[in-house]
Amino acid sequence: VQLQASGGGLVQAGGSLRLSCVASGRAFSRYTTAWFRQAPGKEREFVAVVSGSDLSVSDLSTYYVDSVKGRFTISRDNAKNTVYLQMNSLKPEDTAVYYCAARDGGVYYTYPHHYSYWGQGTQVTVSS
Repeated sequence: VQLQASGGGLVQAGGSLRLSCVASGRAFSRYTTAWFRQAPGKEREFVAVVSGSDLSVSDLSTYYVDSVKGRFTISRDNAKNTVYLQMNSLKPEDTAVYYCAARDGGVYYTYPHHYSYWGQGTQVTVSS
């Protein structure tokens, strides 16, 4: 599986961005996919995860780090092999490089070493 992240940019505090993670490879719909972020001088941090499923979207499970709950929404469109991260009410502390990552199976994995496949990262900068 190869992942390509995009959608980052510069936005003012309170604004919104939508990140996309497009995957190549078969059976991506079954892969649990997550977003992580890494700010300068800090460790890579878990942001959100969505489970994989060949069933309907209503069967998917999601989980978020507390700091983004109510502001960020992770979703997937299996027909497009794409996972999204909709980010609303952005804050300066959300500034980081955002990475998408995938693993085969499981749901609530929140550490980078749990994931086998990584995208290249996309920069999100939120100005105050």
